[in-house]
Amino acid sequence: SRRPASRPVSSCKRQPPALLCAGGTTGSAAFKTWRRESAAAGGRERLQARGSRPETRIKMAFQKVLKGSALIGGGAVATVFGLSQLSEYRKKHGHLGSVEASECTTLQMQSRLPARESQLQALQHTSEFDILVIGGGATGCGCALDAVTRGLKTALVERDDFSSGTSSRSTKLIHGGVRYLQKAIMKLDFEQYRMVKEALHERANLLEIAPHLSAPLPIMLPVYKWWQLPYYWVGIKLYDLVAGSQCLKSSYVLSKSKALELFPMLQKDRLVGAIVYYDGQHNDARMNLAIALTAARYGAATANYTEVVRLLKKTDPGSGKVRVCGARCRDILTGQEFDVKAKCVINATGPFTDSVRKMDEQEVANICQPSAGVHIVMPGYYSPDNMGLLDPATSDGRVIFFLPWQKMTIAGTTDTATEVTHHPIPTEEDINFILTEVRNYLSCDVEVRRGDVLAAWSGIRPLVTDPGSKDTQSISRNHVVHVSDSGLVTIAGGKWTTYRSMAQDAIDAALKAHNLHAGSCKTVGLFLQGADGWSPTLYIRLVQDYGLENEVAQHLATTYGDKAFEVAKLAKVTGKRWPIVGKRLVSEFPYIESEVEYAIQEYACTAVDIIARRTRLAFLNVQAAEEALPRIIEIMGKKLKWSEQKKKEELAEAKKFLYYEMGYKVRSEQLTDQGEITLTPTDIERYKKRFHMFDKDGKGFITILDVQRVLESINLQINETALHEILNEVDLNKNGQVELNEFLQLMNAIQKGYVSGSRLAVLMKTAEENIRQRNVISVDRSGGGL
Repeated sequence: SRRPASRPVSSCKRQPPALLCAGGTTGSAAFKTWRRESAAAGGRERLQARGSRPETRIKMAFQKVLKGSALIGGGAVATVFGLSQLSEYRKKHGHLGSVEASECTTLQMQSRLPARESQLQALQHTSEFDILVIGGGATGCGCALDAVTRGLKTALVERDDFSSGTSSRSTKLIHGGVRYLQKAIMKLDFEQYRMVKEALHERANLLEIAPHLSAPLPIMLPVYKWWQLPYYWVGIKLYDLVAGSQCLKSSYVLSKSKALELFPMLQKDRLVGAIVYYDGQHNDARMNLAIALTAARYGAATANYTEVVRLLKKTDPGSGKVRVCGARCRDILTGQEFDVKAKCVINATGPFTDSVRKMDEQEVANICQPSAGVHIVMPGYYSPDNMGLLDPATSDGRVIFFLPWQKMTIAGTTDTATEVTHHPIPTEEDINFILTEVRNYLSCDVEVRRGDVLAAWSGIRPLVTDPGSKDTQSISRNHVVHVSDSGLVTIAGGKWTTYRSMAQDAIDAALKAHNLHAGSCKTVGLFLQGADGWSPTLYIRLVQDYGLENEVAQHLATTYGDKAFEVAKLAKVTGKRWPIVGKRLVSEFPYIESEVEYAIQEYACTAVDIIARRTRLAFLNVQAAEEALPRIIEIMGKKLKWSEQKKKEELAEAKKFLYYEMGYKVRSEQLTDQGEITLTPTDIERYKKRFHMFDKDGKGFITILDVQRVLESINLQINETALHEILNEVDLNKNGQVELNEFLQLMNAIQKGYVSGSRLAVLMKTAEENIRQRNVISVDRSGGGL
């Protein structure tokens, strides 16, 4: 078969191209179109209004004047403001582009990713690094990539896995922040405006350097009051104009009918129209990993599961001051401890910022004010494939996004104060808040059920106060860079989208504070791993060259970019006519077994690394992730030479992760925490008969043998392992059997919408219907017999 042509990885920086502001009806023309359609639909109401009282006619005239004034005034402000910013952007970045074109870095990526063992050896035996980064989230990995591409000898350590914290638990958006722009305008807050402008620049850069992991996403803002339409339209147009030449696509106005055509699940009562704008969306954990792997390929010594035990210090002979000079580290997997010496140490630990700062100075005041944000994942049919939804004003003033992601629907987020923990847990209260807000925006024809929550997680957002500010109580809206007296550089706050500029500021501060010599930042336009050889049609070559399923090929291309061919080469033959290679881990998701093998090369060390961050199975469906665990552990155990005891420990840890951190606990509690059974006597009698159809012996419970006997009678075969899983979903007592009360609780929860997709309930109903439909044929009608 044809092999992918090898291409040299370019390390020359490339400016994001000027994207055309096109797509849909735009500007005032769009609003006129909406008005014409509304006029046609509401002609009768206007005729009736003309014949009504004078007060009504005066009111209508006043409303028209008000609308016209808002449009003209808002349009004028937007035009002047946008043109001034566009001019400023072109002036500034035109100069930068010419400078950067002459500063192409000569660094070359390594063709093979160094093994984790090699990275640990580099950490232990390098006499001194220029930069040591603590933290393997987006910002920490961004710091490592920035430093190593400037020619600095760089190291990075992370106590868990790359992106195991907040960076994998985001809303999956790459955005400038529409609500921040609104605050900037309403409060004349220049800091907010500057933050939005910076984020929009970083949004364009991130979409350019990792096109396989990110893409523009249209987001609909439904409008239910006529005066809100020009108000929101002006605000969204300003958002486009602040982006300038980096506008993804121009926003546009939709009439009520067109909005419902594009988002048919939308609540149509009182709907006036909608506005659609564009932001970016990405696979956050894979994006974080791509940054880490790119840094490693450029020569950074990076190691996950390596924690900092304490900071190393020495007295500077020149100044007599005590300075941080490295860290004492421990390999969590082996327990081995070693020192990593560095001229500068950067603290990029997100919510754990203060714990590292206290290693430097025990009495230092906390600057992190953690906030928990919960998200839920629901089936894909809750939203269109390529249209998100923004609720700009929830019942408590927060913002809720409702977005298609990985063929599912993600909804969130909440914003509540929390304690810093390595294992944040989503609460039932937050899940129900999100569901309630979703119900407010979806049609009454769509029943939003608690049982449709397939996964839920909580991420800790590290809001910070600026220790260098006079007002140390006020939370900084932007990121903060602080250098302690001993030289520890702390970078905190900010958001996912601006990780690169945060890293740039941190490295600039490190160079200044420690008198290090290096070139300018080279990460603008620097492709991440997998981006250089990627194209939108790459998946076709995977299908043609390797015989992969179309869905699997698309998944590999959008996850690994040009490295997808390496994953395909590891894929085993299926033995089927089609697909030729690529055995799935679970039938309903495109993840294949060879990804587990490849993930080990990407520094995956545990089963949780696979289900949560190398694939996103745990974030999409906790039950599917649990089903895939035995095979994942089997493959990892063979490659990593795990003992049987180690395999059992990995399975237990992974199930614990799913149960607490990914919402399995709150999902399973829906069977037990809903109070008394509220089924009608008729329903109870019907379900008892169904139960006794399986419990022929009248034991009061059913086992796998009972289910197998009934299934054999209707010629249906299900293997024993699958039956164990099916019964275990309902077996609340975990005693290997389902009792009558447990079955009635299940049916009660299903009827209330707390539980959906129960395989046992569907199986028992199907068996009952098949048994009832069978007609016994008498001997004489069958043609006689012996």
